[in-house]
Amino acid sequence: MTTVNITRDILHRQIRDKRAAAFQRSYHVTDPFIKRLGLEAELQGHTGCVNCLEWNEQGDLLASGSDDQHAIIWDPFRHKKLTTMHTGHAANIFSVKFLPHSGDRILITGAADTKVHVHDLSVKETIHMFSDHTNRVKRIATAPMWPNTFWSAAEDGIIRQYDLRESSKRSEVLIDLTEFCGQLVEAKCLAVNPRDNNYMAVGANGPFVRLYDIRMINNYRKSVNQSTSAAVHTFCEREKPIPDGAGQYYVAGHLPVKLPDYNNRLRVLVATYVTFSPDGTELLVNMGGEQVYLFDLTFKQKPYTFLLPKKCQSSTGDVQNGKTTNGVSNGIFLPTSHIRIAGSKMRSSSTELPAHLETIKQQANDAFARQQWTQAIQLYSLGIHQASCNAMLYGNRAAAYMKRKWDGDHYDALRDCLKALTLNPGHLKAHFRLARCLFELKYVSEALECLDDFKGKFPEQAQSSACDSLDKDIKAALFTKTETEDKKANSSIRFHSFKRKESIPEDELVLRERSFDYKHRYCGHCNTTTDIKEANFFGSKGQYIVSGSDDGSFFIWEKETTNLVRILQGDESIVNCLQPHPNYCFLATSGIDPVVRLWNPRPETETENGRVVEDMESAAQANQRRMNADPLEVMLLNMGYRITGLRGVGPDGSDDEDSSEGQVQCRPS
Repeated sequence: MTTVNITRDILHRQIRDKRAAAFQRSYHVTDPFIKRLGLEAELQGHTGCVNCLEWNEQGDLLASGSDDQHAIIWDPFRHKKLTTMHTGHAANIFSVKFLPHSGDRILITGAADTKVHVHDLSVKETIHMFSDHTNRVKRIATAPMWPNTFWSAAEDGIIRQYDLRESSKRSEVLIDLTEFCGQLVEAKCLAVNPRDNNYMAVGANGPFVRLYDIRMINNYRKSVNQSTSAAVHTFCEREKPIPDGAGQYYVAGHLPVKLPDYNNRLRVLVATYVTFSPDGTELLVNMGGEQVYLFDLTFKQKPYTFLLPKKCQSSTGDVQNGKTTNGVSNGIFLPTSHIRIAGSKMRSSSTELPAHLETIKQQANDAFARQQWTQAIQLYSLGIHQASCNAMLYGNRAAAYMKRKWDGDHYDALRDCLKALTLNPGHLKAHFRLARCLFELKYVSEALECLDDFKGKFPEQAQSSACDSLDKDIKAALFTKTETEDKKANSSIRFHSFKRKESIPEDELVLRERSFDYKHRYCGHCNTTTDIKEANFFGSKGQYIVSGSDDGSFFIWEKETTNLVRILQGDESIVNCLQPHPNYCFLATSGIDPVVRLWNPRPETETENGRVVEDMESAAQANQRRMNADPLEVMLLNMGYRITGLRGVGPDGSDDEDSSEGQVQCRPS
C-alpha cells in the first residue's frame, strides 16, 4: 500500500472543516485496519439462516432478513434489536432494501414465495404486496435518483420495475431474459450504478453478466407504445424487446469455452452477486462455480479467446487486428495481425528493475523454485503493480499460473504472455508459453500456428524436446478433434449455456460475441453450494474486495494487486452475505448461522484473534479442490467429511509441464 502522512492530514482536518470528509474517505479502510480486523459482536434474534443484510444510507441502521420470514432492524453500534416484524412472506427472505428518501421508514423485501412486500417500519405494517413473479425473488435494487421506484430479479428470468406512486398494484416488466436465453434462464442478482442510476447490472445462470441502460429501455418502450397506437403494422414486423445499444455483456474470456466441460461435470456457472464500485466505474461479479471477477466499465477490453460457429472460421476472409472482415472475432485476439507476433514494430521494455523490486522478483523466483506457486504469483503481482511495463515479470507470473493450474489460471497465463510479448516481442519463453496456453485452453489450431511461428522465430529451439512434445500433443488433439467433428457433422459449436431445444436469438448471440473481458480475478474462496453468495468492495475507494465462501470463511483481497491479504472464520458452515459500512471500517456478515456478525479493527493490545485463518494458501488450495469435486463429494464436505484425492492438483500433485518444456522451460527469468 502507498505511504501516507497521517499527521499532516489530521492537522489539516482540524484547521479546515472541509477536509474532514476527505480525511474520512482516505482513512476509511487502510492496510493496518485490515490486519487488525476481528469480531466485535454477534447479533442474535433470528431463528433461521440470515440471507440478506442492508445498511441504511447514514450507516446507523442495519436490516436483516432470514429463513424465519422476519426482518429485523438493528442498532449496530449498541448491538441492539430495534424492530422485529413478520414480513408476511411464506418462505425464506432473500433480499431487504431501504427505500431511498423515505426517512428509513420504508423497507422492501423479496422472498422465495415469489412475492415482493413493502413495509412501513414506523407502524410495523405491510403496505404493498406484489405477486407478479412466478418463481423465487432473489434480489431487490433501489436508486437515489428514483425515490419511489425499485426493481426485483427473480428465478422466472424477469426483472420487474415498481413505482409506488402508481395507483396500480402491478409492476412492469423491464427485462425479460427468457426472450434471449429461453425458459430455463433464472435471474439471480441485480444492482444499480451508484453514480449513474440509469445503469443496471443483471446476473443470471451462465457466465455472462449484463449491463442495461434503464432510461433507454423505458424511452424505447414509450415510443413503441405511441407508434403502436398511431399506426397499422404488418404481420412481419417484430419489435425488439430491448433497443440496440441498451445492453452490454461482460464475461471472463475463458468461461464460454469451459462451459461444455463444466456442464458435463454438473458444475453450474451462475452470477450470485453483482455490485458497482463506489465511483461507478467498475463492476464486481461473484461467479458461482468459479472465481470473483472485476470488470472495468471505462477501459474495456475484448476477451482474448472466443468460441464461434464454424461458419465464421473462414480461411478465405481477411483478418485484421483479431477481427474477420464480417466484424466477428476470429477466435483469438492478439496485439498484432492474427496469431503472428510482430518483431520490429513493437518496442521492447526495459528489464532493469529498481533494487526493491529486484528483491521482490528474487523472492518470487525462490517461491517458484520451492513450488509455492500462489506465493510466487502474489509476489510477481506486487512487482507488476509497481512496474507494469516489465515483460519479465509478466512472463514469470505466467509460468507460475501454468504450474498452479487453478480454474482460470491458463487464461490468466495467456493474458500475461500476450502482455509480455507486447512489451518485448523477443521474449522466447513467453512465446512458447503462449502456444502451451492455447493448447490447454483447447484452441488447438491456434496453438499449432503459434508453435510454428515460434519455430520460425527461434530456429535453434525448433528441435528441442519441448517443441517436439508440444507438437505431438497438438497434432494428436487435432486428429481427435477431426474424428469427433466427422461424427458430429454440421453441428455448430457456439455459446450454449444449457442443453435445451430453444434456439438463442441472433440479437443475443451478437451481444455475447461483443462481450468485454475482466480486468482482475480474485481466487481462494469457494462458491458452489449457495446462489446468494456476495462479493463487495471494501473502502470508500474500493481498495479491497471481500467475498464469502463455502468453507465458513470470508476472504479479503487487495483490489489492484489481487493478492489475498486476510481470511477470517465468519460462520460455522457458509458465509453468504458481506455488507461493508458506508462510512467506517465496519463489516456485517451472515450465513447459515442464525446470527449477524459485526467486524471492525480490534485494539492493538488485543494479541489473539481466534477467527483468523493463518494458513491462507492451504485454505485457498482446499477451496479449489472443493470447487472441482463432484456433487456427492461436495455434499460430504459440507457434512464435515474429509475427502482426499479430489480433482485439482495441489503442491505435491503431478505436473504436466515439467516434461514438456525442455530447453525453453521455464524457470522464471
